[in-house]
Amino acid sequence: MIQLAQNQLWKKGAQYYRIVIWERLAIRYKLTDSAEATEGTLHDVTKKEFCRLIKGAELIES
Repeated sequence: MIQLAQNQLWKKGAQYYRIVIWERLAIRYKLTDSAEATEGTLHDVTKKEFCRLIKGAELIES
């Protein structure tokens, strides 16, 4: 089971997903092309949608 938390960084392929805001049912994440990037696009999705997005992704430990 995946334990999601605010500020986690996930890598899938060449894209990085950083959880910006973690709420009970919704997640806002930033999509970037590198782990160090500060600029990216923000997306609002449900937890279920986010879990589908990161299926097979690797959690980057910080």
